[in-house]
Amino acid sequence: MTFQELGLSKELLQAVSNSGYTTPTPVQANAIPAVLNGDDVLAGAQTGTGKTAGFTLPMLHLLQAKAGKTKHIRALVLTPTRELAAQIGESVETYGKYLPIRSTVVFGGVGINPQIAQLRRGVDILVATPGRLLDLVNQGKADLSKIEFFVLDEADRMLDMGFIHDIRKVLKLLPKKRQNLLFSATFSNEIKRLAGGFLHSPTFIEVARNETSHQVTQVVYPVNKSQKRAVLSKLISEGNWQQVLVFTKTKHGANRLTKQLETDGINAAAIHGNKSQTARTKALAGFKDGTIRVLVATDIAARGLDIDQLPHVVNYELPNVAEDYVHRIGRTGRAGNTGEAMSLVSIDEDKLLRGIERLIKKSIPKVTIEGFEATEKLADVAKDKPQRSQQPRGRNRRPQGNKARRPQAQRRKQTVSA
Repeated sequence: MTFQELGLSKELLQAVSNSGYTTPTPVQANAIPAVLNGDDVLAGAQTGTGKTAGFTLPMLHLLQAKAGKTKHIRALVLTPTRELAAQIGESVETYGKYLPIRSTVVFGGVGINPQIAQLRRGVDILVATPGRLLDLVNQGKADLSKIEFFVLDEADRMLDMGFIHDIRKVLKLLPKKRQNLLFSATFSNEIKRLAGGFLHSPTFIEVARNETSHQVTQVVYPVNKSQKRAVLSKLISEGNWQQVLVFTKTKHGANRLTKQLETDGINAAAIHGNKSQTARTKALAGFKDGTIRVLVATDIAARGLDIDQLPHVVNYELPNVAEDYVHRIGRTGRAGNTGEAMSLVSIDEDKLLRGIERLIKKSIPKVTIEGFEATEKLADVAKDKPQRSQQPRGRNRRPQGNKARRPQAQRRKQTVSA
């Protein structure tokens, strides 16, 4: 299938062509026709699957007819992090290049007055994080009563970050008649209840959740915890890596590792929730232009990071939730490019590693680095063992079948697998 077959306007097709894309990803091929048909959509899709274009392109197409003729907000995209909001905002601008569509992005950590001024001038599409959006609403600067199109992106991460009450407040501010899309990498019972509350007979789309790309080469380096910093510096220096994204569990750990890498003569910067938006934007810009060689990030801060042709991702520490491993390594090997994902794993992370291997249904190759041999050997997970996701209790990998308590929105009008 090509984009020309999806029914998008010539202006959008031109913008897509300019971006170098000719073939839609599975989530795009399934979501775009459903959205253009006016359906609500419930999509299981993680970052790296092309979901942003999957809702941005049809949203722009549907808003095109009355573009620029009203001053009120017509579409709202709600997302958990500043970086993801900025990324979606860039996509709207890129694909809407040849359309008279006005858009803006609002999030916390920066001054509110320029955002108020932009809203006063009028926008068709508003991309927002929950906290800043409600601040603007409470100040009477954002009116959501005429929204025609609502997107809730990364819904599972929204709930993980404690935004459920803010989401419900936003939903109460929206008009009853509107088109709704919900994207989530996982489907907990809470996600299903939330979906059941505002989606109407949605088209259900499930795309390769909890699977790693064949474009990404994965490897585990078993090391002692005390050796991790030395091993990382060795890999970067001897491999002459010029751009590597490194994940840590905590903000403090990210700061500490950044200072250690700088001590080793490697330009590095940290990005996490305690950093100001100015610092986060500067660090990301430096990483993209090559000024900063290593970007050290926590999981939440990394949501929405889209680095073109990123060659290396390193798990300095494994995540507590196995699905986050898939999100992390999905930052490389995007858009047909190849990438490498390396994990520095100490014996105390053995259980986390086994949970990841069960989730992705394969054993990750273990490679010993000479001079940095671990004192204890990691266990292997056989490929044929039953899959068990190491998720928080109550998480399900997908909505269950027809049960008496199943929400109305889960009764699927159309099921699409990809």
